[in-house]
Amino acid sequence: MWSLVARRVARPTAPRAAASFSSLGTFDMPAQLANEPMKNYAPGSPERDALRRAITRLRERVHDVPCVVNGERIFTDEVVEQVCPSEHAHVLARVHQASSTLVNDAIEGALAARKAWAETPFEERAAIFLKAADLLSTKYRADVCAATMLGQGKNVWQAEIDAAAELIDFWRFNVKYAHEIYQQQPTESATGVWNRVEYRPLEGFVFAITPFNFTA
Repeated sequence: MWSLVARRVARPTAPRAAASFSSLGTFDMPAQLANEPMKNYAPGSPERDALRRAITRLRERVHDVPCVVNGERIFTDEVVEQVCPSEHAHVLARVHQASSTLVNDAIEGALAARKAWAETPFEERAAIFLKAADLLSTKYRADVCAATMLGQGKNVWQAEIDAAAELIDFWRFNVKYAHEIYQQQPTESATGVWNRVEYRPLEGFVFAITPFNFTA
């Protein structure tokens, strides 16, 4: 979500701080950006074998799921056990619950990081999400599908279209859409005036609680 700031510039302004705003080019999105192809997990296929191994590995032990606040993994005294929906006797994970103090710490951390993130060049921010999408498409695909099947009771196709393909598309296409929004600029300027629009992020934080049955 963005707010708009329209500016009229009649003469050159002083350059912004190089460490925050410098850019060595105008960048386009990768030409091959497209919807993530979905795998069928046919018998004997590499993706089916990788998924079986991931399911076996994730079932072998109970996983501790910490709160992650400002990059720190925090294990609390309030823990909830997550069981397999199709096998209630099997505990998959011990989920550490966040206190109001931890939530406030996360809010403060988000507000503190906001300025540096907003000043990071768009192509650098975009590269983070595009790289995450590539990693989920390859290295972590079997793991996220296996965790979704075990933790939410979904079958392999439901896990593939939710936890893998849809999340990959979210990361890639939201970068594309942000790029398109930035390109929406005034088409007319008076003589000696350069009309342009800057898109500023929200001046606050977003507190999001995801649904239990939707990995992406």
